[in-house]
Amino acid sequence: MRPFDNAKAVLSSERWLALSIGNSRLHWAQFSGNDLQRTWNTPHLAVADVQQLSATQLIQQPALYLASVVPQQSQLWTRYPAAYMITLEHVPLQGLYPTLGIDRALAVLGAIESVGSPVLVIDAGTALTFTGAAGTRLIGGAILPGLGLQFHVLKQATATLPDVGAAHLEDQHSLPPRWALNTADAIASGILYTLLAGVRTFVHDWQQRFPGSPVLLRGGDSDRLYGYLKVHALDLANTIALEPNLIFWGLRSVKRLREKG
Repeated sequence: MRPFDNAKAVLSSERWLALSIGNSRLHWAQFSGNDLQRTWNTPHLAVADVQQLSATQLIQQPALYLASVVPQQSQLWTRYPAAYMITLEHVPLQGLYPTLGIDRALAVLGAIESVGSPVLVIDAGTALTFTGAAGTRLIGGAILPGLGLQFHVLKQATATLPDVGAAHLEDQHSLPPRWALNTADAIASGILYTLLAGVRTFVHDWQQRFPGSPVLLRGGDSDRLYGYLKVHALDLANTIALEPNLIFWGLRSVKRLREKG
């Protein structure tokens, strides 16, 4: 993989790819200059998959700006000649700490580019994260198991509790009774109402600190979470905007900085 700082600048008019390697999937975007053309997701790849892709015109021609939270997947791209691995040192924000996930840093950078600062980003992925910034400084955040992961872990760690995640996650337009009279609804109630209350608490505290600050929501479970918020807390949902492409906006911002030298 070519060193970022020593690589030749790619002209802004060229077609290029952005890749965010998440815990569960690969998230792709195709750009033409600064314009987003399309996005798609794929499962994690094996060595043979990357070798095959590297032999095609799609991967040979465009530059690939890559950010990863999965080291094993990152290593697969070491022989790709036009890959630029983006790390925290390339993100122009102050206060970043060494173990901060590059996905969180790029999402906040993309949010600042989109709506300004201060801004709070909620990422509803495998983990549910809150990340806030003011000016160009990271304020901080929090991490907890994501919506799907909470259902999955409860099933995996217990002997008799049913697997209720899929059934309850499919319906975004209703919530189970808070005081449930069967085990499946009791699990869904415990997870969903507690998670929604936590979201409210974090958003309320952020908006107390930074009145009028935008709150952006992204991630694989963002549509589900937003749907539940509209049912349970419409006032809160009305203060949150869905923005699935924040990491791609962050990668685009880093690419621009690189081209400026």
